[in-house]
Amino acid sequence: MDRNDRFSNSQGAAYWLLFLIAGVFIGAFLHNYILPDPYPSTTIPREATADFKLLAEAWNAIGQHYVDRSAVQPRKMTYGAISGMVDSLGDTGHSGFLSPEMVEAERIIEAGQFAGIGAEIQMKDDKVVIVAPMDGSPAKKAGVRPGDIIVKVGGAKTDGLSLPEVVRKIMGPAGTHVTLTLKDPHTGEERTLTIRRATITLHSVTWRMLPDLRIAHVRIAFFSKGTSQELEKALAEIGRQRAHGVVLDLRNDPGGLLDMAIGAASQFLEGGKVLQEKDAKGGVRAVAVETNVRKCGLPLVVLINAGTASASEIVAGALQDAKRAVLVGETTFGTGTVLNPIPLSDGSALLLAVMEWLTPNGRTIWHKGIVPDVKVALPADVPPLLPEAEQGMTLAQLKSSKDAQLLRAIDYLNENKPAGSRHAPAGSL
Repeated sequence: MDRNDRFSNSQGAAYWLLFLIAGVFIGAFLHNYILPDPYPSTTIPREATADFKLLAEAWNAIGQHYVDRSAVQPRKMTYGAISGMVDSLGDTGHSGFLSPEMVEAERIIEAGQFAGIGAEIQMKDDKVVIVAPMDGSPAKKAGVRPGDIIVKVGGAKTDGLSLPEVVRKIMGPAGTHVTLTLKDPHTGEERTLTIRRATITLHSVTWRMLPDLRIAHVRIAFFSKGTSQELEKALAEIGRQRAHGVVLDLRNDPGGLLDMAIGAASQFLEGGKVLQEKDAKGGVRAVAVETNVRKCGLPLVVLINAGTASASEIVAGALQDAKRAVLVGETTFGTGTVLNPIPLSDGSALLLAVMEWLTPNGRTIWHKGIVPDVKVALPADVPPLLPEAEQGMTLAQLKSSKDAQLLRAIDYLNENKPAGSRHAPAGSL
């Protein structure tokens, strides 16, 4: 399977593509993958004959005796059985089953737009949790925060519901509204937000030269098709503007395409490895830094937090292992599996974890996350400052932004200017 065909998954997350239709941004994309042919269904494995017979017995018993005849729906029963098989693997929230509608939702993302609220949700500890609202999304504007627990959708409790069931309740066309009751994981306080669904346009890389500073603030919101190329263009322009440092902001970046993460990390690394891949038999394969990309040698600080997941953790881990960047912020989400989509004959598909990711030095990411070099917490009521909000901002306004993570990154870069670099203006951070 080619790197383009692989996508990442976050801890406790099932990357149902229906999220895109529902307007729930996921941390992985299925761009450009080529699925193998469906597995043959004409024969029953000899060792599984008794088990298939048991399934037939249960199917027939339900069909003959269950009192609510309207509830006996063969396709729904089939999908439930398949989901149960995958769930029995114990890879809760990672490996999963996708209905044809979920698979079709992937096609929508290729157009670069989808309708919804623009937030990534995950199942974690049997709770539906917000990992990250998209930059500029209705969810972000309404005050949805990473870590929020979705307690109710439209007044109905989410207890006992599966992730796809919650998604179906959130989904709806642009212009309509959905009401979410959210619980703060730190205080336990609940609040209710009514969010107007909208058409979400995807922008992967944004950046801004910080006011009165020769420091570029580069934000990667997610890793989709073209992210590496967008970053390369941004860094080329940053070089032309004679910046003396870069803040690479991966906060609340839920991840995405592996090859884009490799391409992005490679722009800051001269050689070595970006990551290692560990297969089911324990075999480990190193993935090398790409040499055919433009290299950026500017001093670098990477911002991370609990919403940094998947492909963004790969980038952060690679730069940290190579001592190419200082990581500032909070421990990342803890992602570490590669999912392989396997089609079934009716257009549905299985997502099966087939590989684990490690940092170049062999550190495990899954369930552990990447620990920053400099720990700086951001209060729950202080959102990260993003490049689009910095347009027209003064240095004084930047200082008063309360984004302690960004401010600490700026301090570090000002303290470690390259030899021969002009000093930042008086009064700079």
